[in-house]
Amino acid sequence: MSGSGGEWEVCQGDRAGGVGVWGRCGQGGGFGEGRWTAPPIADRLHTVRTNIRPTDICGVFRGSDAVADGALTAEQLRGPQFRRLYRDAYLPAGMPPTHERRCEALALVLPPEAVITGRSAATLRGIQLARAIDPVEIVVPLETRVARRSGVDVRRSDLTAGESTPWSRIGVASPLRTTLDLLLDRSLPEAVADLDAVLRAGLIDPRALQRMVTERSDRGIVAARRAVELADPRAESRPESRLRVYLVLDGLEPVPQFVVSDWREVAARVDLGFPRQRLAVEYDGEWHGEWRQISADRERLNRLQAAGWDVLFVTARQLRDPSTVVAQVRTALTARTP
Repeated sequence: MSGSGGEWEVCQGDRAGGVGVWGRCGQGGGFGEGRWTAPPIADRLHTVRTNIRPTDICGVFRGSDAVADGALTAEQLRGPQFRRLYRDAYLPAGMPPTHERRCEALALVLPPEAVITGRSAATLRGIQLARAIDPVEIVVPLETRVARRSGVDVRRSDLTAGESTPWSRIGVASPLRTTLDLLLDRSLPEAVADLDAVLRAGLIDPRALQRMVTERSDRGIVAARRAVELADPRAESRPESRLRVYLVLDGLEPVPQFVVSDWREVAARVDLGFPRQRLAVEYDGEWHGEWRQISADRERLNRLQAAGWDVLFVTARQLRDPSTVVAQVRTALTARTP
């Protein structure tokens, strides 16, 4: 805790001349870790000013606090050793700006009523829905003023008791509220893909989710209810979920993670199976360049073909054109219909 009311971290007390002013050495922490525990240093500024080096700071911090306390100069703050994540929120340049760290940095400069939600909250809880470059998603009460910042998505809504829990200086949405914000005002394939991941991780009770979307009347809740109907925790990736939704919305009935077997053994488990036509639709997001994986992939394909199945691969590039993908699947199904 700085003398000006802010908080910032110093790695090892012995590296700071033995004064012991250090908190959690920023690990880009997940949800539930201790945070913001650095002890007061205002009464030891004469020592801190002369002993703390820029390399000692190892977490997000407010630049104005570090300068006011004498730990850094304004010139050092503008230099190459630090990265500005948001106005007055910084991170040492050698530390990756993960999404979790962006959440931590934003928490330093938001009003206390703000709550991290949506993909950001899910990521803090260990479900990696947000990339480092994705905006941090927050929800704030209707009357709360929040300055516009690049890299921040703001939803305005009054939260009820129990919809958030304290986290850092602000709050993080409860699992159910997080899920609600994943569903509202989103395209159906994206909403279902995120919901599949949340259900697969066991973050929420499906019955509680069903009750919530039935009882609420938020804008976009009708589409959210449809997403709940289409969700399936068997999906193993978000692109696979989106692919399934495109097919289902066109009237098809793929079976997620279908196990293909012949009379002797299990041949393979496929992303989406059409048992009647013996067609597997597989999302192929990455090329497996390692030779052992290439060999395993080919052996798997051979087993599927030996069991009488055909395989249609859908790449990440093809998935950007859903109508064409659906047409290709329909053509393949027609060709294999008995």
